[in-house]
Parts: sequence; structure tokens; C-alpha cells
Amino acid sequence: MKRIPASGHGAAVPLLFILAALLSACVRPFEAATPSPAPSKTPRSTVTPSPTSTNTPTKTPTPLPGDMSQTYIISMDDNGRNHLFAYAPTKSAPIRLTNGLWDDIDPAISGDGNKVVFASNRNAYWDLYVLNLADGQTTRITDTPGFDGSPGWSPDSQWITYESMSDGQTRSVMQINIYSVANPGQNIQLTSGDSFNQEPVWSPLGRQLAFVSNRSGHDEIWLANLDQPEESRYTNISQSPNSAENHPAWSPDGKKLAWTQHIEGQPDAIYIWDSSQAGQLPRRAGSGDWPTWSASGNEIATRLSGPNDQYLLAYTLDGAMSLPPVPVQNMRGLAGHLERISKLANIFAKQAQLSPTPLWQRQMRTIENIPGQRESIVKLEDVNAPHPFLHQAVADSFNTLRQRLIEDTGWDVLASLENAYTPLTTTLDPGGGQDWLFTGRAFAINPLTLNAGWMVVTREELEGRLYWRIFLKTVAQDGSQGEPMRVIPWDLTARYGLNPTDYDQGGVYASSIPSGYWVDLTATALKFGWERIPAQDNWRSYFKGTLFNEFVLNNGIDWRTAMLKLYPPDIFITPTVIKPPTATLSATPKGYYYKTATPTLTSTPTMRPTYTPVPSQTITGIIP
Repeated sequence: MKRIPASGHGAAVPLLFILAALLSACVRPFEAATPSPAPSKTPRSTVTPSPTSTNTPTKTPTPLPGDMSQTYIISMDDNGRNHLFAYAPTKSAPIRLTNGLWDDIDPAISGDGNKVVFASNRNAYWDLYVLNLADGQTTRITDTPGFDGSPGWSPDSQWITYESMSDGQTRSVMQINIYSVANPGQNIQLTSGDSFNQEPVWSPLGRQLAFVSNRSGHDEIWLANLDQPEESRYTNISQSPNSAENHPAWSPDGKKLAWTQHIEGQPDAIYIWDSSQAGQLPRRAGSGDWPTWSASGNEIATRLSGPNDQYLLAYTLDGAMSLPPVPVQNMRGLAGHLERISKLANIFAKQAQLSPTPLWQRQMRTIENIPGQRESIVKLEDVNAPHPFLHQAVADSFNTLRQRLIEDTGWDVLASLENAYTPLTTTLDPGGGQDWLFTGRAFAINPLTLNAGWMVVTREELEGRLYWRIFLKTVAQDGSQGEPMRVIPWDLTARYGLNPTDYDQGGVYASSIPSGYWVDLTATALKFGWERIPAQDNWRSYFKGTLFNEFVLNNGIDWRTAMLKLYPPDIFITPTVIKPPTATLSATPKGYYYKTATPTLTSTPTMRPTYTPVPSQTITGIIP
């Protein structure tokens, strides 16, 4: 998804962020996973795409009764892993539907409301699974080494469309596939080429698919008409080269399509396209970045994202808020509604009552001879840093995060740090006077990893400030680690090239989405409590002002309180003695009357005339 550069870096407050959403319209940190055995590499059976190969009826399914604002199927963080939940925020706590040492994402509910299809890496590779809500049984429907995700049902629940990593003409890209539920051996690859085609959703009318594609050079919403030949099958319906669109969602009657529009420097917004109003531009419906329709078609639920938090909210099409923002953690999928929440509570009672082992626990350390009952720092083992220490309250979280990243990526990114705990006697870079590194509750990743190509960053402007998201390249590029990237990175090192424009704007967008598989370090770190911080206002001209590599675990306290955990209050009131650059000269010695230590000529003296004696004369001829 290409981000459109924009200027402006005003500060904002999270409360204002929530209020803006109101006007415009969980489960926390799981033990490190041990990968399951690799699945069998069963070749995928394919047929040539045909406009009539789906055989899908055109009738509109009967919508489920009930109010969309009450119950959702949602993928969110479950103590370090994403699992599926049935969530009725106004009625009860989330009911866990899946559980295990893996991730379950991208849920979609079948038209009859009895099944949920989703993507999962429970067998090491990302494949599609179907959960039967009547008995809780899960069935795997794809078996490929590549990534399969973002599934969606046809109206009659006989077909499933999804995105899959595929080899293009020059690189690996995402393509749209169609899977037959009635005939599992029948699988159709709908799109081809070198463009990224992803997030397909099937129209309730049966003969159209909406999806995201960058075939025009930008992420836009495209329509595939299954009744048209391939050369005339696709239509660009968003027509928005100055923004990026994703997460399309059909209304129940199939006449409207909602999606997310992103323009840098502006909050993400939901736009609605009405197929019955030809020639009219899509209209803005409200804030959010993941729309889902109610069964009545009069309400939209969505995700609202902040720098280090997310909210679930819903509003009617006329702007009335039907569900105020509810905090969620790392939401990775939002689907439909269910009225069977009481029955689900019985069927999934075992999963619902599980209490997962905490991701990490602080080890109590006895450190003697610390005055004033203050806390201390502890050493990080096998970590290369100027001062490899962290505060005793966060060191165990760091070590657990480090092991998780090793498992997810195959290499030890946190073995080398630019900084960890920084003593008060150390002078940090400009703007670092109140840096969290002084508290021992922050660390900065070695930026050399960026130059080596094993790390990329993307820009996110949230609440008026610029934040970065870090992705790490995985060692295994066979689909068993990480996921495909979906956004174009920002090249911070381009500022060191010879292009003045790249220097002035602090870098440039990469030419394309990197191929292969990557791990979202920012999202993983947040599961362990480590939050990113915004860039300084001078980040364009000052590389270290980007702060892209610094993460903080503050445990809910402010910087001053964190400092007082380590130091006495005197550090805030005692002036620091600064040694002058040169020694002060001693007093000028004085003698009798006045004389300078070093005689100085004030003017050029006039030399005294030279006396020339007159020669004597001898007078002759005179006799006295």
C-alpha cells in the first residue's frame, strides 16, 4: 500500500483521538510457540479460469436477524497469539473460539451463519481452515507451502475466495484464488501477473468479486465481473491515485461497497460506493480502517487505530454512534454478527475458560546495598551494547521478546543494540534530554540492520505525529516463517544519496513492495508491552531524530517517576558542573609602578638622529 507523503507534525492527545472518532461517526500479552511439523506438500489442483466456472446462484441470502452492534467474530491478541473470539461488548466478555500456540486471523462468516473460514499457521504454514460453529470442529481446506489468507464466502457457501502467494513473472506476488467447497480438488487462480491482488470479497449478488490491487501503481479497489471475459473482466471503481485503499466490504444487498481510504497526515476513513448511483463519487461514512456491515445494512463496525492501541466501534450510516470505542489488542480481522452467543458459550466453554500462561513473569531479584530502597538495573546476557543493562522490572520481558523474535524470524535481532540503559553521565544526542533510555526501560535496535537489508520501516502518521513500523526479514523464505508484506517501505538511507529532494524529505518510498516473508516487529513487541515512540520534528534533517528503532516499556508510569525508581530526587535540582573548554588565565603580575606581563609596543618609536662628528681642519701659514 503506497503511502502519500504529507507534511505537518502537530501533537495530539489520545483522548482527543477518541473524541474525534465519536464526532465523526482483551485480552493481553502466550508462551513462545514451537512450530508444528510441516504439512504435506500436496500439489494444488487448478483449472483454467472461466467466467462460468463458479456456478454460483445469483439470489441474495436471507440476512441473519439481530443488531450488528451487538456481536462480532474478531481476531485479536490472546496473550501473545491471535485467536478468534465471539465478542458482544455490550453483553459479555469475549468468548474464545480457537486456542493454541499459533495465530488465527481473517475470519469470515458463511451466508447461513453456521461456519467461519479463517487463516491459520497452526501447521507451521499459513493455510485456510473452516470452523463449524454447531459443534466446534475445525477442518483444513488448503495445504500449500505459500501464504493463504483473507478468505471470503460465496453467497451459497459453496465457494471460498482468498489471497495466495504466487510466483509472478519477475517476483512473488499475491493473487486471487477461488476454492470449491463441494469439490475440494477444484481450485481456480483468478488473477495473474506481477501486481499484488489481495483481500477479495464476494458480492452477495454472486457474480462479482471486489479486491485490492496495485495494478494501476497504487492500492485501489477493483471489481472482477465473473460474467465477462478476462480482457474486460476488471474495473477500477475507487479511481483514487492520491490515496491508498484496502479492506473492501459488501453491504448485505450487494449494492454498496465500503472500504478504507488512507492519506498520510489524515485519519483513516471509511468510504462507501453505491453501484446504483452511477457517476457519483464514493462518500465518506466515518473514521476507521476495517469496515464490516450489519445484517440490516444500516450500520458499520470498524477498527480505529492509534500509535500503540486499537479500538472497536460502530456507527449508523447517518453518523450516529451505536458502539463507543472499545479497546481491543492487535485486531486482525472483523466479521459479521451472530445471535447464537449464548449457545457458543456452551459449545466453546473449554476454550473460553482457559487461562493461558503469562508471556513473561518478572523474576524477583535481591539486590543489596541500594540506598533509599530504590530499584536497580540488571545485566543482559550475550547482548552487545554500550551498556547492556535494563531495569529489573522490564529485563525479563526483553529476554522473552528476544526469544520470540528468534523463533519467528530465525535470527537474533536483539543480540546487538544501539543503546539500552544509558547512565546520567552519558550525553545523548540533541533532543534526548528526557529519553527513556536514562530510565533503563527502553532499548534501541542497531540501525545497521537497516543497511544490511534485513529490516525495513514503513511510515504511519497517527494523532498528528509520525511513527514507524519495523519489519524483519525471515531466514526461512519458504512460507514457514513470517507473512508477505503489504505496504511499500520508506527508505531512510536514501537521504545519503545525491538527490537533494530525497535529502530534504528525509528519504523516499521504495520502488515496490519487498518480496518474500517478513515479521512485524512493532506488533510483536507491543504484545510484550514494548511501545514505539514518535519521531522528533527534525527527523527529516537529523537521522537519529527518527527514533524509529527505540521501544519503551513504561509499566504505566511517567518519565520522572521512572527516574526516581533509580535515582534520588537530587538529580532534578542539583546543577551539573560543566568544565569550561579552556583553563582560566592567572592574574596579571604587577611590579613597581606599572608594567605588563608581556611588553607590548603601542606605537613605532622614532629613532634618535645620528650624530655625525665634523672633521677637524689644519690651518697653515699663520704664525702666532
